[in-house]
Amino acid sequence: MPELVRLYIRNVLVGFGLSAVFVGLLLWFNIANLWQLVSTSPVGWIALAMLLFFNGALFAGAQFAISVMRLEEHDGTPGGGRRVPVATNIPARIAVPVEASASASREKKPLR
Repeated sequence: MPELVRLYIRNVLVGFGLSAVFVGLLLWFNIANLWQLVSTSPVGWIALAMLLFFNGALFAGAQFAISVMRLEEHDGTPGGGRRVPVATNIPARIAVPVEASASASREKKPLR
């Protein structure tokens, strides 16, 4: 079996396990009176199955996404590459000295 398929199956099992713990805690702490609704309704098992399935799909997807993003890439090439300058058409800024002189219109006039 390919390594990625094993990784997927393992993370789906972990995600559904976390979902079971999460739904169990929801029922244990009776969040939004959920335990009463599930235990007293004749179709409460459907609500419980839906909670487990949809939370399991969510947690499994998140678990798999996190593990895929944490994978290291091994392509066999040496790291770093060559340090070759890349030509761009962005002009370089050069400081140009300018001689400033006060003009007659900009001289400070005393306030009256």
